Amino acid sequence: MAKRIAQKPADWLGERVVDVYSVSGCISRDFADYVGFWMHNGYWLFDSPAVIQEVVRANAIDLADTTLFYYEIYGHQFDADERKWKLFEPEASFGTSVLVPAAKRLEGFDVVTFFARSSPEHSPLSCNDLARSIHTNEHCLIESLEQAIQQLETGSFRECEPGPYRIFAVYTLPAFFHGPLATNH
Repeated sequence: MAKRIAQKPADWLGERVVDVYSVSGCISRDFADYVGFWMHNGYWLFDSPAVIQEVVRANAIDLADTTLFYYEIYGHQFDADERKWKLFEPEASFGTSVLVPAAKRLEGFDVVTFFARSSPEHSPLSCNDLARSIHTNEHCLIESLEQAIQQLETGSFRECEPGPYRIFAVYTLPAFFHGPLATNH
């Protein structure tokens, strides 16, 4: 996903947070309202940067000031009402063939709501200001998968957006969008 990274609002999200690398598009916006282009995969994201480039070319979208992310999704989602983990799979009606990048940098882990069970809805660490009470890094992400699981299981996300909740490893990728694809040309 290509996103426009938002800086932390003045007195929100606690002292540690500098910017927001959330999976949801609530604060750090996706490069476009992409779902209507129907180029996403069964995880409601993109299989590769090339697919994003195809959307950009076909729709004259400007990628200036975007950061390219790669996500790995933990294979279980947490049902807060039942307080248990359940398997989930990508939406079968969309093809899913994710290209794993050769170079990626792990930035942390985000917990994301999927009440409608389609695209990422909210990242409670930023959307519900949970970063103030849950330890996050400067990008408003949890440091490890184990810590994200523990926070869900101990009820830290109970009073925020409805789940189920999915955990994403959030990676940044080296600069990829340059030249004509970075503008409306």
